Amino acid sequence: MRLQHNPAIRADHPGLAVGTLSATGVTPELAVDEAIEKYLDQATRRLADGPESEFPEIQAWRRAFTKMGLKPTQYRCASESLLRRLRKERTLPRIHPVIDLCNAVSVAFAIPVAVLDVAKIGGALEVRYARGDEKYVTFAGTVENPNPGEVIFADEDGQAHARRWTNRQSGHSAVSSSTSDVLIVSEGLHATASEDVGRLIAAVAAELATAGVSVGPHQQPQLED
Repeated sequence: MRLQHNPAIRADHPGLAVGTLSATGVTPELAVDEAIEKYLDQATRRLADGPESEFPEIQAWRRAFTKMGLKPTQYRCASESLLRRLRKERTLPRIHPVIDLCNAVSVAFAIPVAVLDVAKIGGALEVRYARGDEKYVTFAGTVENPNPGEVIFADEDGQAHARRWTNRQSGHSAVSSSTSDVLIVSEGLHATASEDVGRLIAAVAAELATAGVSVGPHQQPQLED
């Protein structure tokens, strides 16, 4: 599975760091509970020192959302939404082991992590500005068209696998009980994003390998000039 960021995205967000990881053999029986609790504990300790809105990782995404014409307190990046929920509820809901693990790592690093079912993606995946004719399937099963100019994860079939960049993934490629192969994507915009996203991807790879998942090639973050 190939993922790229459109040059226009890179030009508008020159500090963007991206890490990817492919994994095969994912099942609903993965034993990752201990790892999940470890990362949730890390996030909880950090939240004890101050709210997520003060984290540099979150502030960088808020600036990006503002630049995209979105109200950052109305549309939040995924890691901020998860951190808010963890702060209020002291835990995160359990959905699927690979999702739960990536959510826990996401809050520990305060960096968004997307997990996509590779079987549901048509061809290469590109993070780009929407034309407006792409199809986005909500988790309720309804179909929307992203707004022209909105940042989306688009495949070659015209499916939008995420809306508003790191705000919300699509129900079309969401991990389910039948998912076997996944693509994991993490993106950061803060000053130390390249280093931090690299550590995040390495952490997810190590935890999945320990759980018996076959971890494929992973791309360490690279900053564009």
